[in-house]
Amino acid sequence: MATKRDYYETLGVPKNASEDEIKKAYRKLAMKHHPDRNHGDTSKDAEAKFKEVKEAYEMLSDGQKRAAYDQYGHAGVDPNMRGGPGAEGFGGFAEAFGDIFGDVFGGGGRGRTSSGRQVFRGSDLSYAMEITLEEAAEGKTTEIRIPTWDECDTCHGSGAKPGTKPITCTTCHGAGAVQMRQGFFSVQQTCPTCHGSGKIIPEPCTVCHGQGKIKRNKTLEVKIRAGIDDGQRMRVTGSGEPGVNGGPPGDLYIEIRLKKHEIFERDGDNLHCVVPVSMTTAALGGEINVPTLKGAAAIDIPEGTQSGKQFRLRGKGIKGVNSSYPGDLYCHVRVETPVKLTEHQRKVLKELDESLRKGGDKHSPTDKGWFDKAKEFFS
Repeated sequence: MATKRDYYETLGVPKNASEDEIKKAYRKLAMKHHPDRNHGDTSKDAEAKFKEVKEAYEMLSDGQKRAAYDQYGHAGVDPNMRGGPGAEGFGGFAEAFGDIFGDVFGGGGRGRTSSGRQVFRGSDLSYAMEITLEEAAEGKTTEIRIPTWDECDTCHGSGAKPGTKPITCTTCHGAGAVQMRQGFFSVQQTCPTCHGSGKIIPEPCTVCHGQGKIKRNKTLEVKIRAGIDDGQRMRVTGSGEPGVNGGPPGDLYIEIRLKKHEIFERDGDNLHCVVPVSMTTAALGGEINVPTLKGAAAIDIPEGTQSGKQFRLRGKGIKGVNSSYPGDLYCHVRVETPVKLTEHQRKVLKELDESLRKGGDKHSPTDKGWFDKAKEFFS
């Protein structure tokens, strides 16, 4: 069985590509490889590439699937979730393209009502949510304000001024689309007069300006899953913009952004922190307390610890959304040089320095090697 290509490589976008960049790349490649634009000897190859591009877009345009793919690769996404790539044929293709392929190829991203009017899915909304590291680790339930569209109380959703009503479009006769001939081809396009609704409004409602709905704000309760990481997205189905002519609403994508922490730095499920250690403790050894997300923990500092030494505390990191167990905490020692010394302290340190110099290289494990390299550099 052939190895699947990386989805980002398939679309020709970087791993940090935005939703818009992924969508644009998909449109360009899908237009190039669509079977209706490729005939003859290249048709089979074009169809295979189209399915490959479509599969990549379906995975990367879905926030949850993209997060799973970013962490586990192809093993993180269920290939049977939609019956395998291309199981839906070319349906849903015009969803990303809007009018482009619906007009040229009569694609299925748009639907039709029983009256023949074209329906369109609503646009997706994006919301950036900033949370703390502690909230990401433990999870939280919060409320956000998002735009919503309610039926206009004045026209009751008709879009027409009270006392009047919409009339059937005289251009498309209520179909929402018109047929145009270009040489040997017959091309279906959205009606330029009613814009696909099949109706026109001679006297629009003065409150909603003919839209039939009013934009307001609503409060939405959102549950942040424990272990979520910076850049991951959550999808709230049906909370995007409303569809046109009764089409389904879009989705709301919530992108998580972690605030910079004063102590910890996150790396996947692991945490890193810098621990200051006094010069005497580093030289003589001892026990120190270090912070964790669940309180202080003690670690033993061995005698002669150098700056940069790393200590690992197992299980003191974060349990990721898709992880079975928490990561680790890595404590990086930074030996601190004392400042603002008294005369007595300066005298004691000078005596210590003289004593260490008399002891030779055994008291400075890195000095000899460093000076030897320096001599070679300048010689």
